[in-house]
Amino acid sequence: MSGVEDVPVAEAARRVGVSVSTLRRWVDAGLIVPAPEPAHWTSLAVAHARMVAQLRDRGHSVERIHQAVVDGRLAFGYVEDLVPETDGPYTLREAARMTGLEPALVERIYTTMGFSNAGLDDLRDRDLVLLQHVSDALTAGFPLVAFLQLARVYGQAIANIADAEVRLFHLYVHEPLMREGVAGHEIAAQMTGLAAQLLPLAVPVMDQVHRRQLQHFVEQDVIRHIESDPSEASELGRLRVAIAFADLTGYTQLTEERGDEQAAETVERFAESVQITLPDEARIVKTIGDEVMIVSDDPEGLVDWAVGFQQLVRDEPRPRIGVHAGEVVYRDGDYFGREVNLASRVAARAATGEVLVTSAIVDTAGPNLDFTLLGEVRLKGFAEATELFLADLGGE
Repeated sequence: MSGVEDVPVAEAARRVGVSVSTLRRWVDAGLIVPAPEPAHWTSLAVAHARMVAQLRDRGHSVERIHQAVVDGRLAFGYVEDLVPETDGPYTLREAARMTGLEPALVERIYTTMGFSNAGLDDLRDRDLVLLQHVSDALTAGFPLVAFLQLARVYGQAIANIADAEVRLFHLYVHEPLMREGVAGHEIAAQMTGLAAQLLPLAVPVMDQVHRRQLQHFVEQDVIRHIESDPSEASELGRLRVAIAFADLTGYTQLTEERGDEQAAETVERFAESVQITLPDEARIVKTIGDEVMIVSDDPEGLVDWAVGFQQLVRDEPRPRIGVHAGEVVYRDGDYFGREVNLASRVAARAATGEVLVTSAIVDTAGPNLDFTLLGEVRLKGFAEATELFLADLGGE
């Protein structure tokens, strides 16, 4: 393990951001367990000391931190040592010069990816590798405006992955060990050992998922180009899509009656049932509480799915769905604009088990559905009234 790395105490103090005497006081107070050698530290101990420094900066007393060490509440922090510092540090200007990027662009890329500006003058070799990849992509001709959007998507998506990894590890590994009364240093050893086995698996798993998803979306993009009408091409940065919003009616009441855990499981099952029944051309963009936002390049296929989905769902609470189509702004992997807002408002007007659509959907739908005009409705936030239709299976 990397925890056996021999770090001079002066270098340990620099990495932690405190004086050597402060580190020694923390060792004497039992805040660093197991205690390092007076002159030399392991990188594992340095990782733990960084946590102690953060807790002290947040106003926690030495006594409280010591008790947390004894209880094993700081054990997870040892896992930080599995991603050790590499050579460096480099300043922002040094990194920019070495990778051929402007310092202002490096700063913008880092903030776009979700990193703090505070570390821009303490960059490491791994940062240089990242920036060199960015430089190569831009040199190859990838537009900067598109790259920055992609960088933001990467940053947000991977932050969600890392957050989930830590939270799930805490909930299902760390907490059970503490409840069993395992000693703090033993918890640290078990968790670090397990994480050391699991962490190397994350990258190949994500790589394979990315490759499969990339193949799927490349295929869909080719089909979309073949089937689209060149005369109806949208402006740069805009797309013509169908949008559906689906949510569970009575979800708040369900939470009150059955509790948060069961309500969360209900939403999870709902989102999974949406995911596995969607046509290839459609995908879930995001979930917000009990609401799911779906986009598709095929309005006919999306409304067919919506009506068919309502026929499948029989358990309470049942969903309501609104579908609309139009031109939207595509940015940072998400969809924005008037037509998105309109689709959301249409869904909000639907009753339990209903699929409400606009005339934009009716005009593109196939013969297998019936549409009943409900009339013109003034939706919240829109000056003009919108014609709404109830979609149902044909012949009923």
